[in-house]
Amino acid sequence: MTNISGLGMPYFPPDPTAVKGGADASGSFGDVLKSAIHSVDDLQGSANAQISNLIQGGGTDVHNVMIAVEKADVAFQLMMQVRNKIVSAYQDIEKMQF
Repeated sequence: MTNISGLGMPYFPPDPTAVKGGADASGSFGDVLKSAIHSVDDLQGSANAQISNLIQGGGTDVHNVMIAVEKADVAFQLMMQVRNKIVSAYQDIEKMQF
């Protein structure tokens, strides 16, 4: 697993065995989702720490604080879109008749 440059978000390259129906070595979908949620939470925590440091008069640059806040915001928006797609897929499955 490598990080996407600049965002600090994990990037999972396509796994050829996943397409063929093989077991994914990196874990289940739930584990990947938990890992992504923890990364978003870490980015938000880092942004909050930098904001606190700036308010308290620490040596933090305003530009770096704004970049950290924007990274956290973009990561959160991405996670919300993923959540919306998961909910939509669940609702589609729920409507199916067996």
